[in-house]
Amino acid sequence: MSSKEIALKIFQQGVYRLAKWANFTLPEGCEYPEDCKAIEEAKKLFQWTDKTKIDSLRLLFDFVKLDKGQDWEYYWKPDAIADSTPLIPYPCNRKPTNDDLDNLKQQIAKDLTKLNLAQEDWQNLALLTLIVEKYGSFISFGETDIAFSDLIRSTAAVAAALGENTEATELCLVAGDLSGIQKFIYTISADGALKSLRARSFYLELVTEEVVQQVLAELNLPRTNVIYAGGGNIYILAGSNQVQVEEKINQIRDRFNKWLLEEFQGKIFLALDYVTLKTKDLNTKEISQAWKEAPRKLAKQKQRKFDNQLTDFLKCKPSYEPCKVCHRDDTNDLKQLSQEEDSVLACPTCRKMYDLGGKLLKVNTIIRSQQNQPDNSKDSLIFKFDEFKVSYYLSPYAKTVAQNSELVLLVNNWKISNYQFRHCPNPTSFFLGQYAKKSSNSEEQNSTIRANELAEAADGIKRVGYLRMDVDKLGQIFANGLNENLTLPRLAGLSRMMTYFFKAYLNFLAEYRQINTQGFNKLTDKEHQNLLFIYAGGDDLFISGAWNEVVEFAFDIYQAFRAYTGYNPDITLSGGVSLAVSKFPLYQAASESGEAEEAAKNNGRDSLGLFGQVFKWDEWLGKVEIDFVQNQDKDYWKIIKNKPSKPELLGIFPFVSLLQQKQIGVEYSRNFVRNLLNAAQIQERMLEEIENQQNQRQEQYNYETQDIKYYLHLPQIAYTLARLPKKVLNNEDFRKSLKSPYNAPYFRAIATWIELLNRSENDTTTK
Repeated sequence: MSSKEIALKIFQQGVYRLAKWANFTLPEGCEYPEDCKAIEEAKKLFQWTDKTKIDSLRLLFDFVKLDKGQDWEYYWKPDAIADSTPLIPYPCNRKPTNDDLDNLKQQIAKDLTKLNLAQEDWQNLALLTLIVEKYGSFISFGETDIAFSDLIRSTAAVAAALGENTEATELCLVAGDLSGIQKFIYTISADGALKSLRARSFYLELVTEEVVQQVLAELNLPRTNVIYAGGGNIYILAGSNQVQVEEKINQIRDRFNKWLLEEFQGKIFLALDYVTLKTKDLNTKEISQAWKEAPRKLAKQKQRKFDNQLTDFLKCKPSYEPCKVCHRDDTNDLKQLSQEEDSVLACPTCRKMYDLGGKLLKVNTIIRSQQNQPDNSKDSLIFKFDEFKVSYYLSPYAKTVAQNSELVLLVNNWKISNYQFRHCPNPTSFFLGQYAKKSSNSEEQNSTIRANELAEAADGIKRVGYLRMDVDKLGQIFANGLNENLTLPRLAGLSRMMTYFFKAYLNFLAEYRQINTQGFNKLTDKEHQNLLFIYAGGDDLFISGAWNEVVEFAFDIYQAFRAYTGYNPDITLSGGVSLAVSKFPLYQAASESGEAEEAAKNNGRDSLGLFGQVFKWDEWLGKVEIDFVQNQDKDYWKIIKNKPSKPELLGIFPFVSLLQQKQIGVEYSRNFVRNLLNAAQIQERMLEEIENQQNQRQEQYNYETQDIKYYLHLPQIAYTLARLPKKVLNNEDFRKSLKSPYNAPYFRAIATWIELLNRSENDTTTK
């Protein structure tokens, strides 16, 4: 029996169990299949028996513990994933009732009745996989923190891997890593770079997908054996035949790297290897050893990049005028990047990326084919290897008639009817962060918005904002976060939920802000339409947009992610935002937002770098606790006899929000900003002078420094308050809070934010 047939049997059993739980009788021809030896062993490993029950699902993130750990219990609402839902499912701290579970049962029965499953459907692994995922992602099966869908998928993966040798005590974990992504994506320069950049990130998504496809094909594995694929990283569970696994992945790695070297001059490299793990360890914490060993083996390959292609790498090739976009100089086929008169000269790859970037407004279907098709198709990407050629064709339609195709990827799509064989073969779910505002340029119909349009749409100063953000300590979360509870189904659950958030739910957060941010701290309630996702996947993102919308969206993402992960203090994000004029080199803007993100990481993580300042998210959002502020200089506050109480407004967000609501006007705003900045500058200058006085005793230095940091602002603030309009001065909380020493460190950030929001001139001459 083939591995795909084994996986099919398990998913048939999974759908059967779901239907039985929902009190729904499947039609004739959809019988419960018997176990084979491989299935028996996999079920035994994960303790799946006839008595295993479906119930409500605890939030798996609750069990992650690195330094702090979770003090609360959260549950997922028992629900099906909607066909194309705009709603982000946030867990709640109330255990679902039997009525909640009954509602899901009724929905399953109703939907399966409509589906009218036929014998052909019962043999459709893609369809059954989708049914299990759609209805089984927010209910448990056995252990309260293991989702039904994750246990079914993990069982299928292990059984498929055991199919060739049911007595195997060891299996192989294939791991891959595309390195050089930063260099490939972020180091381009030219007009129209935004859409070129977006195309490049999309291109790498397809390169990762193609690696997955070739590994699965060469090792005869079903899609269910992909444990994780995103952000250029791949983990696939394979069989026990190490000789075969090593031979096949070496062939795939050499094939890709030869192509990558030729296509991109070695900027991108594929590290691909495997580690062995004991079969019994798949359901114990020992699986973490393989999860840690795999990156170490890949790192060794990355230290010897292209060692099998050295002959090609060292060949003396003629040098030509470099491409003005990617700077490669190994081709003389340079042409104008676009039809505009002042367009730069670019290589074929960059021209293709530019053209493709203009067509990526929304992709709903991606068709993979090895059939000979015209190379000049504008809506396709072609990978040419020595042995064969692979084409990926893009379509904006969810239902696309796919002829001569081996695979159809359905983007962010959970609609069951789309996975039936009636219109396309071998459909597969494919998640993609792809939100983009449409350009208003009439000459570029259905094209993504340009940088100059984003700047013009901004409030206040006309700037484009760039946001980079990623999960703190993600590697540790996967390898060590679950401690004794670490198992393959839980690893699969963590990766699935991270993928959902960064590749699917972020699209909904951008497009449907109001319904996904209820209860969040927000400066405005308007929808954020002027955004462009350049990259969102794995655990990180790079997003551009009108600067004020990017800033607000950063706070939306953080609050959504924290709610989504049950506010676990060990699962946080760090991010950085840079602002630039529309003509500013995009690679430089990306570098600056990356530096801001790195500064946030260096601030103990869980922070945001913005306006040249770095604070914890709670300090920006105005959720900071008084003990946090005092702990920053705890020795100082110990000697203060009459420590001030916590002000009503503490942090940055509350002041900016209040002043925006009061609409104090440009002139008042400028005066307020000027005085607040003066207070900050005086503090900073005096602190710098004290730090240079090395002959003072450490104790004197500390106390004098903190006196200036927290109290020097009072005279300047009194002067500032006296010149504000009455509608602001009448707010007693505002007056007292602005004088509070706890708010003194935030003056520069508050003033900068207000200034940028109220800048009336169209300043586009400087960055």
